[in-house]
Amino acid sequence: MRSSNSEQIRVYFGKCWRIFKNENGWKVFISSAIITFLISCVTGSDMFREYRATRNGAFALVCACIWIGIFNSIQSVCKERDIIKREHRSGMSVFAYVNAHALFELIQCLLEAVIVTLITLVFNSDNIPSSGVMLPVAIELTVTFFVIIFSSDMLGLMISCIVKTPQTAMTVMPFVLILQLIMSGMIFELKGFTEKVSYLMISKWGLNAICITANANTLKDAAKNDDYIFEASNMLKMWGLPLVFAVVYIILGALFLSLVDRDKR
Repeated sequence: MRSSNSEQIRVYFGKCWRIFKNENGWKVFISSAIITFLISCVTGSDMFREYRATRNGAFALVCACIWIGIFNSIQSVCKERDIIKREHRSGMSVFAYVNAHALFELIQCLLEAVIVTLITLVFNSDNIPSSGVMLPVAIELTVTFFVIIFSSDMLGLMISCIVKTPQTAMTVMPFVLILQLIMSGMIFELKGFTEKVSYLMISKWGLNAICITANANTLKDAAKNDDYIFEASNMLKMWGLPLVFAVVYIILGALFLSLVDRDKR
């Protein structure tokens, strides 16, 4: 008798936890801390004080969060593809399998977001705004970093569901990262088609969210940017869109993985 989806999610969530323990998954937290530490060392003392420095620092942090998120999951599914194929033929629900991974990654991403926030606050303690647009700055930044890391993680999970080998996944990863960076609107001025593409980038909304919390439009030498308007509704938009992307990534990943039986030997 086939187990229900909820039972399968529980089973595969437990499997994710065992793999995490057996493969010393805790090292990802050290990696997150080191990356954030290095970025914080070079962002300078004017972050959260001067407009350009704040945007540059925010962009660096967004890049770090995207890298952390994608790296969490980019190989998590494809390395088990042969096992998934056998279990799928035995009654495994692909949607339960992918959702179990998503739930486990959600917890991991939250812990990583806390680490990134703590280090960022320590290095910029003198310049941190007194309050965010909706919540205390520490909580608001944690939510923003979580949204960026989790949506990037789900992007990596989708890629891992599509490709067939870890080697292919790691080949694709740099192109995805580069696309996120150049289409963020930070490095290049985007117009026409490229501007439309940027609306699909996690980096764009993450950068905007950090700058909203920093109230960047009021900082020294600020060039008024409508994306950084210090309003709760604007912040909710910056958080909501990447989370919508994450849901789409989960669904697409499961749909592609459901075709695993078509793999050639």
